[in-house]
Amino acid sequence: MSTTRLTMAQALVKYLAAQYIELDGREEVPLFAGTFAIFGHGNVAGLGEALYQAKDRLPTYRAHNEQTMAHAAIAYARANGRRRMMAVTSSIGPGAANMVTAAALAHTNRLPVLLLPGDTFATREPDPVLQQLEHFNDPTITVNDCFRPVSRYFDRIMRPEQLLTSLPQAIATLLDPEHCGPATLSLPQDVQTFSYDFPERFFERRLHRIRRPAPELREFETALEALRNAKQPLIIAGGGVHYAGACQALDDFARAHGIPVAETQAGKGALPDAHPQSVGAIGVTGSAAANCLSEQADVILAVGTRLQDFTTGSRALFERDDLRLVALNVGRFDSAKHHALPLSCDAKVGLEQLSSALGDWRSEDKWREQAGGLKREWKVVVNHTTADAGLALPTDAQVIGAVNRQAGDDGTVVCAAGGLPGELHKLWQAAGPSSYHVEYGFSCMGYEIAGGMGVKMAKPEREVFVMVGDGSYLMHNSELATSVMLGHKLIVVVLDNRGFGCINRLQHATGGAGFNNLLKDCRTVPEGAPKTDFAAHARALGCQAESVSGIAALEAALVRARQASSTYVIAMDTDPLPSTAEGGAWWDVAVPEVSEREEVNTAYRGYVEAKTRQHR
Repeated sequence: MSTTRLTMAQALVKYLAAQYIELDGREEVPLFAGTFAIFGHGNVAGLGEALYQAKDRLPTYRAHNEQTMAHAAIAYARANGRRRMMAVTSSIGPGAANMVTAAALAHTNRLPVLLLPGDTFATREPDPVLQQLEHFNDPTITVNDCFRPVSRYFDRIMRPEQLLTSLPQAIATLLDPEHCGPATLSLPQDVQTFSYDFPERFFERRLHRIRRPAPELREFETALEALRNAKQPLIIAGGGVHYAGACQALDDFARAHGIPVAETQAGKGALPDAHPQSVGAIGVTGSAAANCLSEQADVILAVGTRLQDFTTGSRALFERDDLRLVALNVGRFDSAKHHALPLSCDAKVGLEQLSSALGDWRSEDKWREQAGGLKREWKVVVNHTTADAGLALPTDAQVIGAVNRQAGDDGTVVCAAGGLPGELHKLWQAAGPSSYHVEYGFSCMGYEIAGGMGVKMAKPEREVFVMVGDGSYLMHNSELATSVMLGHKLIVVVLDNRGFGCINRLQHATGGAGFNNLLKDCRTVPEGAPKTDFAAHARALGCQAESVSGIAALEAALVRARQASSTYVIAMDTDPLPSTAEGGAWWDVAVPEVSEREEVNTAYRGYVEAKTRQHR
């Protein structure tokens, strides 16, 4: 057997560079587009040297924060439909711990990223080393053990030859449609430098294909029977539709059988908003059209969604006692939720087989007519809510309208957390797949700018519009400088409502007083909190930037931003109080049973009444 002597780090990098993925049955491209890296004493000598030697085959990108560079890698994978991905490496201690939040985000959203945190010495000869966490009764525990609950696959590589079995398993997890999520290989800094005679065949070019599980016959027949007997069916499209490349299959299915389609946050854009069967967003942040239909539906076909509380209105939205829920999902864990009839299979395969078996069956005429009428009514609401009302302090909805109009067919909106995702889910008129990228599974503040950069890296031909509140901007903005450095242009719209406007509204909705959310309600010096000049800050990071006032000025600035060649930031003041009242559904947020505030007591009585509609 031919062998080649390499360090563990060199072998890891060489293996990653040899992995390829087949796209659409035709194109073969590298599985890993590169590695984001922030070096420290835990990875610079071992993995850093290995990446340097392979910099032309596996590019290395430097970022400014470990969490946000991982966010960028995760966004890259999502924008590529989980078919291409990136690795991310940090040093030990704080660098590694910074990536735990990103790992949890990837785990929640079922998105692939290979995390390579440095670790302390396996030999323990110099213990305790700089940045080492010492657990008093278990010397095997390090900071990297925090990755275990937020990784789909975890291993600590204690000897170089362990890569021979662990690396293929990590890749298999990253590419598995059911178990996809973050894979973490913890790399002790000394083991990175240890050498071994690796078999040369380990580094042979490997072509991967995403498997497409077919439905089990009895599950299929049960689901088919439910659909054939339906009079008022509804489809809920989740992120799995995108990841399975099933958008066209969904389009064909919905048209052929006359079934309205509602979308989750991750599923939004599976059908363009103009599609005759599209009825918009569903759930807590849903359209009135989709939510009205969901309350009346006798059969719901949930495709590729994990049916979280925002989708189901905390289990209170689907009101019919005789409702039959069919959960078509590649993951058994998700298809078994909510007492559903499980249909565990690939979304594209499942939809195509169901459509073929249904033949010329269609939903009732009056159901289709009702769906069309509700959609037209909702369109009037959207146009009115997002129109420029000439306000000095525009609402989030009005800003969304301006960005949506300027985004066109080649724009992608990126957002995460706070009030903006809810308004976007309701109001953004998606042009189709790739036009909408909102992280709302983990709802992680600070994802926006880094995520936008990841999307731009994956889709350089698209204009990427990042919408971010002042709170999220102040949490994580450093990758603006990275986007300029790497030449990945973003258009960033910063909505400054002077605080955490979304949670302030929730605080009031649950009877609370304004407290510690808007800056005016926080403990400050007598002069109050400073007014941040976001445009000046963005210019200091190398961006083009300006501050504007009002929607008309925003639209003019967006035109200038489109014409710019590098990242362009537009800052504007907005009103923190309004949100779109139309549409939406109840959300279960616990209210104190006892309070000195009558407003809280009133909210609690309403909460108790609302919970009576909750399905168990």
